[in-house]
Amino acid sequence: MPLVNVLINGRAYTIACDEGEEDRLRDVSILFDKRVKELVSSVGQVGDSRLLVMAGLLTCDELSEALTRLDEIEKELAELKQKLSEDTLESENVLAETIEKAAERLETIAARVAAS
Repeated sequence: MPLVNVLINGRAYTIACDEGEEDRLRDVSILFDKRVKELVSSVGQVGDSRLLVMAGLLTCDELSEALTRLDEIEKELAELKQKLSEDTLESENVLAETIEKAAERLETIAARVAAS
């Protein structure tokens, strides 16, 4: 299992991760460090533990909002797919009726031609 060194609030941490996840871990640690630095600039150095808990809670809050929004978007997408399906079915029905009427007219014309 690979070990990755990350820097959060000026402190080095060694974190284990799955094979191939090293770059992803470095990327998310940079985002988390940025969040911690934003907190430090607004509340000051309140201790590593408290600072990390606050940053974790803020990050989880953002994640919760994003997941809620994702659910809303997925529902909207499902509704749009349903509407598209209904519209397609309606269009197919109209097309079928039009073809049926055209076929009836052709049969009428064919009957007239055959009778002549």
